[in-house]
Amino acid sequence: MHLRTRLKQWALTASALAVVSAALPGAAVADTGDRGHHPSDRGLSAVIRYTEYGIPHIVARDYANLGFGTGWAQAADQVCTLADGFLTVNGERSRYFGTDAAPDGSLSSAATNLSSDLYFRGVKDAGTVEALLATPAPAGPSRDLKELMRGWAAGYNAWLRKNRFSDPACAGADWVRPVTALDVARRGFAVSVLGGQGRAVDGITAAAPPAAPAAGRAGASGPVPDPERAAEAARELFAAENATMGSNAVAFSGSATANGRGLLLGNPHYPWQGGRRFWQSQQTIPGELNVSGASLLGTTVVNIGFNDKVAWSHTVATGVPLNLHQLTLVPGDPTAYLVDGRPERMTPRRVTAPVRGAAPVTRTQWWTRYGPVVGGLGAQLPLPWTAGTAYALNDPNASNLRGSDTALGFGRARSTSDVAETLRRTQGLPWVNTIAADSAGHSFFSQSQVLPRITDELAARCSTPLGRATYPASGVAVLDGSRSDCALGSDPDAVQPGVFGPARMPVLRDTPYVANSNDSAWLTHAERPLAGYERIFGTIGTPRSLRTRGGIEDVAAMAARGDLTVSDLQRQQFANRAPAGDLAAADAARACATALPGDPEACRVIGAWDRTVNTDSRGALLFDRFWRRFTATVPAARQWKVPFSPADPVRTPNTLDTDAPGFAKALADAVAELRAAGIALDAPLGAHQFVVRNGTRIPVSGGTESLGVWNKTEPVWNPSGGGYTEVAHGTSHVQAVGWDGGRCPVARTLLSYAQSSDPTSPHYSDQTRLYAGGRWVTSRFCERDILRSPALRVVVVRG
Repeated sequence: MHLRTRLKQWALTASALAVVSAALPGAAVADTGDRGHHPSDRGLSAVIRYTEYGIPHIVARDYANLGFGTGWAQAADQVCTLADGFLTVNGERSRYFGTDAAPDGSLSSAATNLSSDLYFRGVKDAGTVEALLATPAPAGPSRDLKELMRGWAAGYNAWLRKNRFSDPACAGADWVRPVTALDVARRGFAVSVLGGQGRAVDGITAAAPPAAPAAGRAGASGPVPDPERAAEAARELFAAENATMGSNAVAFSGSATANGRGLLLGNPHYPWQGGRRFWQSQQTIPGELNVSGASLLGTTVVNIGFNDKVAWSHTVATGVPLNLHQLTLVPGDPTAYLVDGRPERMTPRRVTAPVRGAAPVTRTQWWTRYGPVVGGLGAQLPLPWTAGTAYALNDPNASNLRGSDTALGFGRARSTSDVAETLRRTQGLPWVNTIAADSAGHSFFSQSQVLPRITDELAARCSTPLGRATYPASGVAVLDGSRSDCALGSDPDAVQPGVFGPARMPVLRDTPYVANSNDSAWLTHAERPLAGYERIFGTIGTPRSLRTRGGIEDVAAMAARGDLTVSDLQRQQFANRAPAGDLAAADAARACATALPGDPEACRVIGAWDRTVNTDSRGALLFDRFWRRFTATVPAARQWKVPFSPADPVRTPNTLDTDAPGFAKALADAVAELRAAGIALDAPLGAHQFVVRNGTRIPVSGGTESLGVWNKTEPVWNPSGGGYTEVAHGTSHVQAVGWDGGRCPVARTLLSYAQSSDPTSPHYSDQTRLYAGGRWVTSRFCERDILRSPALRVVVVRG
């Protein structure tokens, strides 16, 4: 029987199980379908073949059925985390968990359940997502994507209906409930606005007009933000080193590889817990789609992945996906503002959130032609609403539900040119860059983001005094909302008004390598710097992070050496070189005797450290604890003797300034800290950087952002527990992909925290143990490889 015919039979007919059983003697097979029907899943079905490490290969006849299989399989691995997220986007956290507890941060920055609920209830009450779903493509989501969402919800519901689950996080909980396709779309909306409204949830829900001024003080304007302090706060708020997400990615063109074909290494840095985890799968519609990779939980598509011709990854970009409009208020009426001298009333939205054991809470949100009024961007950047001034937030991604269409287009792409065309057509990525390679030997980088159309000319002409400080420092524009000539214009090639069109995006093609580690597009290739883009995209000619510098050193050397293969990508991922150590450890060791007189052990340990963060590296922990203190307390301008030079951005700044105030104290405090915790100064890193899974310690390699390590690990310090005892975020779904001229890609993958968050699952920590050993999963993409899996288990799922 022809392979494609057999696949279609498996997906389409009730006799699939018999066909699969006959074809796969000895495989563990389970038919979980029943003959009952649910209105949302009638007639839907899929075949799921599980291979090693619980990775599902989902086959279906169309997008609705593919969504059904995907929703089913995600629920099987992550039901509690998914259910928690659906509570979030429905504004029901306070009903079940109380008002003051904090969400996991995966779907917004809300500090409390109540703030989260008031925001997402406001989204529901306004019908925001319904309006986006009703918008015709390409500005709105495609029919294929809507079918995927419909099927995903049906598959999730079918799994809930047919299975008992033992995950202690939600077993028996009454908040685990069926969902709708609209719920799936709302989750997609939350992901889209993470960098905009999602960053300002507390500021949106708490913003309130000032009380009437006391007698004799009518018109008092109240406090105003200090521009210099606001600029620094905005810079810190949007700085990559302070983010809980990041990534590395590099694509090599055929000029650098052994066989003239492309190579891609993707290394996203995402949270290890909660709803922003990745989940692996392969999605197949015979003759239409065949893609493998990782999805953010609750999404219907492969967000980062590969097929037989193309591989792609994303890195969190420096583009700022929001801006502010400073409103001049009508004297005596703080809920009205002036535009060209004419008053406009704000629109009040009264939002009510149910609360466990108490009366519902009602608050009013205030909306303008620009977006919601905000009382601040996080606690560090307050934006007071006074009698004379208020600030409105513009987030163009609140009109963008196209991100999954972009991913779907990537999955169907046959070349990097198709990737570029998908970006041009869908314009759906809110906060990431794209790096891609293909089997023909092309490399590709694009910072294609949905960004407010803030040109440098517009910012120069329309920035308020606050904006004149924040825009150069951070890319956060604060425009004069009282002038209609300061409105955001439109590019003719943009799919929605007020955003940049594709022609404005930084792009680099077919250089020996393109690489990004969360700095701006400027140094995507050290010899081909990108320029000419607006400040809101990122900086040009400014210092790069140590992770960017170390990464470019490594990949440039790889490209110069040439003859690269997938094995070289694997070695790069786990090289665990600490660029900060290469730059500073020798200087620190030489100055140590003066800084720590009478303590030669610390000096010896730093001097003998091998400058890596492998689990057996001795001295890595001491240097790490010192370096964190040094970089946190010593201003960047005082850390190095040789300053940054735009003409030599990879090698500067350099030469540690050991005379800087704070150097000796940082070193002494690090030594004292380890000794107080009973940790030997030369202890191997893995003895004190580990995670515990089901009572077993698993050592973890890698290093922090400040050390500049490619294999990033941001662990949680617990000295009484033995050191770093958990990972907050870092290396997550890794893929090293190439092609050898055959029909199957050459791919190695790794999901550092494994497929399931359920401690009772066999796939709760199996890949974490692989990660600890620097080992990989050999991807089973082609049919012959799936069928040969010794772990093969086939499940036919039906509505």
